Amino acid sequence: MASKVSLKIAIAEHPHTSAIRSGAVEIEGVDAEIVTVKPQIGAFRRMVRDVEFDVCEIAPTTYIIARAYGRPFKALPIFVVRRFHHSGLLVRPDAGIAHPKDLEGKRAGVRAYSVTTGVWTRQVLIDEFGVDNDKIHWFVDDEEHVQQMQLPANVSHVSAGDSLADMMARGDIVAGFAAAAGIGRTGAPTGGWQEVEANYPDLFPNAEELEADYYRRTRVYPMHGTIVVKDSVLEAHPWVARSLNDAFTRAKDDWVAKLHAGTAQGDNAAKYAKLAKVVGDDPLPYGIEANRPTIEALEKTAWDQRLTPKRMTIDELFVDPSKI
Repeated sequence: MASKVSLKIAIAEHPHTSAIRSGAVEIEGVDAEIVTVKPQIGAFRRMVRDVEFDVCEIAPTTYIIARAYGRPFKALPIFVVRRFHHSGLLVRPDAGIAHPKDLEGKRAGVRAYSVTTGVWTRQVLIDEFGVDNDKIHWFVDDEEHVQQMQLPANVSHVSAGDSLADMMARGDIVAGFAAAAGIGRTGAPTGGWQEVEANYPDLFPNAEELEADYYRRTRVYPMHGTIVVKDSVLEAHPWVARSLNDAFTRAKDDWVAKLHAGTAQGDNAAKYAKLAKVVGDDPLPYGIEANRPTIEALEKTAWDQRLTPKRMTIDELFVDPSKI
């Protein structure tokens, strides 16, 4: 490692990655060119379609689909965003949806079918409540990141000039995602794709209670923001995987220490302090073993929801830095 390897790295600003972005935490052996893409969703598409960056933060479902279709990059078990997904699916109060299975035979909306928020929520519906997802007709108003992916038969694009928010207002769909479809929650504009006034309750009014029970039983802790590295980089410099993992872990551990000391600031601090009460001291666990149930659940549900052309093993999806 006489000379450093130059890597173009596209990661979003998180309190637990800011030290990497600023250079306060160095990536050993790497001359890092930090690229900022706002919103980071733009980097997802540039990576899966053009493999533009050496290292990139992308949504985990997008990654699993891309890898299944042979895109030349592989993930590290570093997950920079976490949250549960029992909340956020809104329903029209006049739709007669008292139980998740009442969604069967109905029409619902999500920005894109493979958006990770939607995939995790459907995992809950399918695995926790026995919903037959094939009996829900989903409408989308954006394109999928991975262009090779074929939409299942129960998914349609909205008509030209229409929107999911308008469809929800008219009753053409009876459920949709607050953040992922621009559909308003309890009278407040979303600030998303389209700001609308709405009064749609959550499908699960007791979401936090359900999420805590779900985690206790399954150990599944939904992840977002997966870090991927070009195959060509890993082949030429396999040690890069460990260097990246060490740097991300150091930056995260430093921030989590501040979180527990009460000196971390901002919305993320409140969010992860609350999550720590459910999942334990580290609300941002990295590594294969700490995340095995979660990785397996997302890979399985991606297949069950007809997003991937084949099943993928953890070894096919992830580099294990502890073995390098």
